[in-house]
Amino acid sequence: MNIKHKCLVTMLVFSTCICFAKEKYGATVPWTTFEAEQMKTNGTVLGPKYDPYQVETESSGQKCVKLNAKGQFVEFTSSVMANSLVIRCNLPDKKEGNGLNATLGIYKNGKLAGRYTVTSRYSWLYGKYPFTNNPEAGQARNFYNEIRITGIQIKKGDVIKIQKDGREPGEAPYCIIDLADLENVAPALKAPANSLSINDKSFLGSDFKDDYTEAFRKCIAEAAKTGKSVFIPAGTFKITGDIVVPANITIQGAGMWHTILTGDETLYTDATKRVRIKGNGSNIHLSDFAIIGKLNYRSDSEANDGIVGSYGTNSTISRLWIEHTKVGMWIENSSKLKITGCRMRNTIADGINFCVGMNQSTIENCTARGTGDDCFAIWPTVYDKQLFSPGHNLITHCTAQLPFLANGSAIYGGDSNRIENCLFTDISPGSAVLISTTFPTESKDKSINNNFSGTTVVADCTIKTSGGFDHEWDWRAAVEICIDKRSISGIEMNNLNIENSLSNGLSVIAKNEGEKVGVLSNAILKNINISTYGVGAKDKYGLFISKDAHGSLVLMGSHIPNIKNESEGFTIRR
Repeated sequence: MNIKHKCLVTMLVFSTCICFAKEKYGATVPWTTFEAEQMKTNGTVLGPKYDPYQVETESSGQKCVKLNAKGQFVEFTSSVMANSLVIRCNLPDKKEGNGLNATLGIYKNGKLAGRYTVTSRYSWLYGKYPFTNNPEAGQARNFYNEIRITGIQIKKGDVIKIQKDGREPGEAPYCIIDLADLENVAPALKAPANSLSINDKSFLGSDFKDDYTEAFRKCIAEAAKTGKSVFIPAGTFKITGDIVVPANITIQGAGMWHTILTGDETLYTDATKRVRIKGNGSNIHLSDFAIIGKLNYRSDSEANDGIVGSYGTNSTISRLWIEHTKVGMWIENSSKLKITGCRMRNTIADGINFCVGMNQSTIENCTARGTGDDCFAIWPTVYDKQLFSPGHNLITHCTAQLPFLANGSAIYGGDSNRIENCLFTDISPGSAVLISTTFPTESKDKSINNNFSGTTVVADCTIKTSGGFDHEWDWRAAVEICIDKRSISGIEMNNLNIENSLSNGLSVIAKNEGEKVGVLSNAILKNINISTYGVGAKDKYGLFISKDAHGSLVLMGSHIPNIKNESEGFTIRR
């Protein structure tokens, strides 16, 4: 990593609270975020920096604090009451690429509240896509991991110190803190009436040890027979195989902080032995639990873990926390599915992807942070038989932050899909919003073509510090329309506020080396406000049209400084 331009500043400052719940757009969240660089510290503030393959670039606000030695800390005064804490932090990797540990001490008003082990085992990927765990490949990314801490009672006005308390031989020499989230978590939910518990002895069997996979399957089978629901009580439950959910099944946990389905680290290199909840029917309802996998590498030839499968018609997925899996959710062949209040954290690939045959389905009030591909995506591909005509899907009131690859949200085709009322911050490896024809949406025999149709809408969104360096596409714009493979007809962008774009504010690109492949038509941009651009790269523009782009767009009522049109085949109308 090139560190000669690193900004090294040691300082003491007062903490400032940043609460994303107060944003005009995006998800309404129950936690309050405190940025490390705004805390009191005797460590070293790093950043801002916008170059790829740097820890600062993957940090919130492109700043963080490095604790270089035992006793160094960040400290802030809580503005809220809380009983849980999330710390986003980075440790160096081992030369073998399998991570290091460190000990953080949490102090409340000067007294030790607890010591916790943090790890970089689930961080650090290297080289070209789809990446490796070998540090010798260089081009590091995926610097951060998070730790969830419960059972800590914090009052408004309490002083919270996060300190490097190295106590074990061989611990990491430093720890970088990006941010801390405080949340007041509700008590664990009780079992609903007419429900079956996977912890029941009749499902565990006489030879039960610590693997709940078979008990979970038996409980679902009994629920299907009796018409009862499945309840997963508070606790941690090891799962080492697929959990297939048939039609008309409800599975509820005690809360995403209380019920945890976790993988077995010793088995997780076997893709068949991961935590995978697989829908297989209509009227399925999943809610109130966490999935914490053990995946630390990317292999696109292996099946996705997390929430996958088909959810037929009228299913719901609510209040799930998914972390350290390949994807958060990869959903196929579902109509009128509603995903609400879910959190995707530190996945190897996508946060939530609506894939084959998704129709009239909604992602609402969800958040994604630290994903390894698009935070939220709609991709109507055809690698499997589609049961519903893809289109009329909606991503709304969602917040996307800090992926280490790809985009905040993306639409790759389909009929009249929409992104509305969303917040995108710190999308440093790609666009906050990407409308693109790059990925295939047509069957091999060309009998099915799910290219863009109707009107694709992006409206009422705030976009901050986005439009970064993509390893294959160079600098992306904060909002980008890509017509490299096919034409797009029918785009409406309305009321977008783009602040501090790292590159271009908005762009239309083709990347076809002069060949006319795709044409943009019936595109209207209304009330687009771009305040700052080119924060991370030189010679950028408010609106940029590449020389290979063809088509036209209409600008109405927008404030876009410095428009550059390099194409003789593209027209901007006002």
